[in-house]
Amino acid sequence: MRFMRVGAPGAERPVLLTADGRHLDLSAVTREIDGAFLAGGGVERARAAEAAGRLPGLDITGQRVGPPIARPGTIACIGLNYARHAAESGSAPPAVPVVFLKASNTVVGPYDDLVIPRGSARTDWEAELAVVIGRPAHYLPNPAAAAGVIAGYTISNDVSERDFQAGDPGGQWVRGKSCESFNPLGPWLVTPDELPDPGNLAIASEVNGEPRQASRTSDMIFDVPYLIWYLSQYLVLGPGDVVNTGTPEGVALSGRFPYLAAGDEVRVRIEGLGEQRQTCREAVR
Repeated sequence: MRFMRVGAPGAERPVLLTADGRHLDLSAVTREIDGAFLAGGGVERARAAEAAGRLPGLDITGQRVGPPIARPGTIACIGLNYARHAAESGSAPPAVPVVFLKASNTVVGPYDDLVIPRGSARTDWEAELAVVIGRPAHYLPNPAAAAGVIAGYTISNDVSERDFQAGDPGGQWVRGKSCESFNPLGPWLVTPDELPDPGNLAIASEVNGEPRQASRTSDMIFDVPYLIWYLSQYLVLGPGDVVNTGTPEGVALSGRFPYLAAGDEVRVRIEGLGEQRQTCREAVR
């Protein structure tokens, strides 16, 4: 199943996108696509309502598409999880996952503006596969157990300001990752039954129509089940939380491309998960 949230920020409506491209109003099933919906059998209720023909059609023409999951409690991120990206960053492939957290209020819709922060000279894009947690995950016994806690997958642009991130001694990853609008998410939350092999998906980005990243999730150093298991040994992941799984090579940090500026258009796509698009603008406050 593919879930969406449509409407103004803070007033999104839950929507089901059918296999044949129709939009169905999920308001009779749930008020929100969030952790409570995922943990409380919401996906099964939505499936039953669709099968019974109880969901009215919805015309979303001209409406804003919000992030497919309401504001998560935690955004856990993995750095340097593609060997070639590690190399272009000047780092050796890590022996264990590199983990950092990102402020949850960075999440915006897939077509919302990407805000270049005040004082930024090195705002960068990062196309990533995002995993949405559906059940509590704490001390999972092994990577195979991750399948039981994953609600679905979506696209993330893990936007970074490289000077904020690494310009001071010791590095400041959270500071460089948590600026306004720095986590466009969506357009859809796709359940695992519709994405049987998240470990082998085409992933790509472009800026102003020019290719930047082009890889496959099979190039990850640590795959999705391992990452969820590993994180659960240190964090308590809850329903609705998001895990950004790392980005492939082709970012501005490589030195091969200019950093983002106002007016630039960024597109990120992942096979089976759709495409998102942001226009960059300067911060206004």
